[in-house]
Amino acid sequence: MRGFLTLAGGLFALFALTFAFPQPKQIYGVNLGSWYVLLLVEPWMLPDEWIAMGGQRCNRCQDCIMSEFDLTKANPDTADQTFDKHWQTWFTKSDVQRLKELGINTVRIPLGYWLVEPLVEEGEFYPKGGIYRLKEGLEWLSEAGVAVILDHHALPGVAAENQMFAGRCTSDVQFYTPENYHRALIWTAVMTFFSHVDPDFGSVFSIQAVNEPLMDAGRTPGYGQFQKDFVETVRAVEDILGIRSMPDYASSGNITATLQKAAEVGGYSDEVKSVLMDSAPVLFQMVLKYGGLEMLHGFLRPGKEPLTTNFMDMNWQWGDRSNPADAKDGPQTYDNHLYYSFGGVADPTPESYLTHICNLDRIQRDAAVRNTPLWFGEWSISTNFGASDEFLKKWADAQKLAYSKSAGWIFWNFKLEDSASANGLQRQWSYYKGVELGYLTEDPAAYNDPNVCAGYVKAVWLVETT
Repeated sequence: MRGFLTLAGGLFALFALTFAFPQPKQIYGVNLGSWYVLLLVEPWMLPDEWIAMGGQRCNRCQDCIMSEFDLTKANPDTADQTFDKHWQTWFTKSDVQRLKELGINTVRIPLGYWLVEPLVEEGEFYPKGGIYRLKEGLEWLSEAGVAVILDHHALPGVAAENQMFAGRCTSDVQFYTPENYHRALIWTAVMTFFSHVDPDFGSVFSIQAVNEPLMDAGRTPGYGQFQKDFVETVRAVEDILGIRSMPDYASSGNITATLQKAAEVGGYSDEVKSVLMDSAPVLFQMVLKYGGLEMLHGFLRPGKEPLTTNFMDMNWQWGDRSNPADAKDGPQTYDNHLYYSFGGVADPTPESYLTHICNLDRIQRDAAVRNTPLWFGEWSISTNFGASDEFLKKWADAQKLAYSKSAGWIFWNFKLEDSASANGLQRQWSYYKGVELGYLTEDPAAYNDPNVCAGYVKAVWLVETT
């Protein structure tokens, strides 16, 4: 990871190393679940290590120490060191080499809002220092030519109830409020700036606004406006950097002063102006601690490609839901997650699984509401029945065929802990293990049987338009 550069050499390095990293034409990806600032360690993926870190296991995650919040709260004096040790060992440079050898061209990195440490309020407990390790890993990925999606996976106030991936297991979901939308937008402004200006972030091409919002749109008031504010925040920071145009208030002076000037005179909504103003001191603290003084000056990036904004697709929710396509301003993509093992998708039989996936209409349904291009940002070969080795090969092939009809796919997860306590979950949830066992091909673009869907495809498949 780069340390503080001298100003003269640093400015050259910044301009030389931060050209836009293109989105792969077809995404073959994995999630880096339970890594650094995914800071989202999900205990089910590393059960023995979680216990060694001071965590616990119980049937309901809200009943014991099964989240980053609870572990940090219980061990405030040692949590930073405990998590740092995990971040250094869970995902390493050898993993980057392994992914490169397997033809993986994209990784999605789940992040917690506490990565931007000034956003953590009194009464919230999360480890610090994760951005050091994130920068290190991003540098490795950039050197390997692997594209990166930064996924805001755990939101301020908690966006999903009783879920380990939310960073805190609780039924008290408070993300969908003006105050926490505002904090998430400040996070967005900071991460947009780092993605364009910090050379360690050179492989980042996209930021995802929210991972898996509540499916019932009636429980997410204001989410549609947040989507618009998210895009406007990304583009406002890019305006400040001179990426799309050179506004009157843009300069090569101090970034915090420029943010404040943009808030005063830029043609943005009142909320985004407020976000820019409130982002200034937060960004200043983050840059001083984790970037370098050279990032505060000479930050203009004229001609650099804008980031791709990304949302869970409109059809993720039900009810009176908003359409993220209405927020589009510049490059934008959409995400859908599909797991059959939790039920409610197909009957628990091989025949039902293959019939459903071989006739999947999610890409068409999304296109009908302008949610295209679409990638499938989470999937696995997990099942809710005892699957044979022969079936898992078919199951992997059939899903890859379905998801490759649009922008591509991103498997959950790149690995799981290889221990008896993991109860054999590696077989269906670990990309490494899936390749090792032959369910997933060494070449992600290849198939064990490209004709796996023959005999399952229906003659007519109606597309819903809403």
